[in-house]
This record gives sequence, C-alpha cells and structure tokens, in this order.
Amino acid sequence: MITPEPLCGYTLPVFACASAVAALQCLHQDVPSLSTVSIDLIEPAKIVDIPIQQLVLLKTNTALAITHSDPGDNLDLTRNTPVWAMVELGEFSISDASEQIVILGGAGVGHNISNGEAAIYSYARRLLQENLKPLLNFNEQIKVTIILPEGRQLATRTSNSAFGIVEGLSLLGTTGVSQPLSVPGQLDAYREELQKKAAQFSCLVFCVGENGLDLARKMGIPPQQTIKTANWLGPMLVAAAIAGVESILLLGYHGKLIKLAGGIFHTHHHLADGRLEILTAHCANIGLPTSVLQEIFACTTAEAALKILRSLDKDNQKNWVDMVYGAIAYRIEERSQAYIFNHSQKQVQVGSMLFDRDRQIFLKTEVADRLFAEICYSI
Repeated sequence: MITPEPLCGYTLPVFACASAVAALQCLHQDVPSLSTVSIDLIEPAKIVDIPIQQLVLLKTNTALAITHSDPGDNLDLTRNTPVWAMVELGEFSISDASEQIVILGGAGVGHNISNGEAAIYSYARRLLQENLKPLLNFNEQIKVTIILPEGRQLATRTSNSAFGIVEGLSLLGTTGVSQPLSVPGQLDAYREELQKKAAQFSCLVFCVGENGLDLARKMGIPPQQTIKTANWLGPMLVAAAIAGVESILLLGYHGKLIKLAGGIFHTHHHLADGRLEILTAHCANIGLPTSVLQEIFACTTAEAALKILRSLDKDNQKNWVDMVYGAIAYRIEERSQAYIFNHSQKQVQVGSMLFDRDRQIFLKTEVADRLFAEICYSI
C-alpha cells in the first residue's frame, strides 16, 4: 500500500493577509461578496487562493473579513481557528505620511512582555505589506488590525509564554507553507535533507524549531550545516549516524532538550512530557532543599523553574543553574549517544547547547564548545 504524500497547508500569517486583502477589496468595491482572494506567499514564490468565510462593510471606511486557518496534514492547534482582519481606509497628503500601511495586533494576538509590541513578526509584516500595497491608491492609507478571537485561549496550549509572548498567539514563521511536521512523510523529507548534508559535513547542528535555526544563523553557523528536526529527534539522530555523521551539536530551547535527559526522544507534548519531573530529579540529586524542589515541581513551565534557580544563584552566590543544567546537559549527551548506538551500532559524539526564552545560550558543554569552534573555524 502506497502511503499518500502529506498535504501542506498555510501558516497563520497567510490567513491574516488574506483577510486583510479581502477587507481592503471590499472597501474599494463597496460590494462585500468575495469568496476567495489570491495571495503572493513570497516565500515560496507562489500565488495561492484563500477562501473567505465572511466579509462585511462595517461603515464607509471600515471593513472586516474572516478566514479560517488550514495548516494541512499537521498537528496544529490553530486548525480552523477564525482569523479576522479589520481594515480602516483613509486619505492623506503623501508628503505628511510616515507609513501607508499600519499593522496592529488586536485581541488574541500576543504581545512581547519585554517591549509590549504585538507578536507579528517580519515575514507576516512583509506578506501584508507586499500584498496590500499594490491595491492602494497613491493617496490612501490603511490601518490593519489582526484579531484572533480564540488566540488567548489557544495560547495557553503553546510554549509562547516561555518565549515572553503573552495573551495570545504569534504570527510567526519564515514561509507561507505549513509543512506537516508531525506526520511520517515529513520525517522522510527531513531524512532526505539530512543525507544530502551528511555527504558534505561530518558534523551537523540539530535545531528542533525555528527559534534554534534563527539563533544558529545569528551565531554564524552556516545554514547548510544545520538541520531542522522538529520533534523527530530520535529518528534523526539515528539517521545521521547511518549517514556517516561523526558528531552532532544539539542547539535547542532547554524546555525541549531536557526531555532527552529523561530518555524521551520524540519531543511533541502530545506524546510525552516530564520536563519538570526531570528537572526536579536533577535538582534533588545536586542537593537543593525540599522546599525548593517542591517549588520547582509546582512550576507550570521549565522557564519558570529556570527563573527560580537564577534567583537562588543571586541570593546565595552559588551557581545552581550551571550545576543543575550542567548535569542535565551531560545526561542529554550520554543518553543521545546511547540511543544512537542502540539503534545503529555506531558511535557518534553529541554536544548540547541550551538557550532560554530570550534566545540566549546559558549552558554549553565542553563537547558543544569544541564542536562549535570547529564549525566556525572551518568557515
């Protein structure tokens, strides 16, 4: 039996953009009857048609359009969630205008607790700008407000708060296509990419998601040497060994990689968790008092537990973070190497670098430090 190819959908920014385009076209045509709009995804260079679920002219200069998210064959909690865009149209003297398109985050769109800015990132803003601007007359200005009515509720089921995004979802990503990361067909695609890169490099850098890939780029790691694993860390580690990779640098958010220290090699939260249990066990083994162990165990996120350890460092002038996470990182490496050997009978050296919600590396092992230096030296 042939396994069907996984169906790709589109990322949340695409539906926000489609809603905004439909609302603007409604204002220009004064006829709220659009059923689809065409969107240039930019990344990739492709035009797609997005269905419009509802469209209404609220007043002469304001329209609201609604789409429903469709991520394709992907375990995505935003499936079928409504995405609203309210567009307000005005006219101005072009010499006085600073921005022709103003983009705002409304209810359900998260904001960054460090600066209060809406969690609408560069790809989403570029998508909106490049699809809306050709539709505007020279003297027109619009204000686009993206609203996610279910965003605040859905955000409680994500790791957004661990990265400082609160009260809603992010319009995140670098592409308009939503790859089905959680189905076997995508694992095959990842393995194919890995084999190509393993033919060029003896050391690869594994990143679970976009945050790790972005940080790797900023650290100067060549993109051709990085591999996005999604949650398939176990199968990807084994595939790397079979492909002849000699060493792997794991670069990831501590709340994800900590699972490996507990022997969990598929890191999707739908399948297994145990982050706080693993962290509490290591804290106990290091010798932290029971009251602190209870406080850490009761945390809702790994980031909150890290904050407790950092506060202890400050109060007691001890480096509990390094001691606890150093032990965890060592365990990550040990268990990863054992997992690889058990499934492939091959020896592969593994190093680990952990970052926090601010995308700051706060723990790297000696092995990781050496591998990173070798990668950067070879550039």
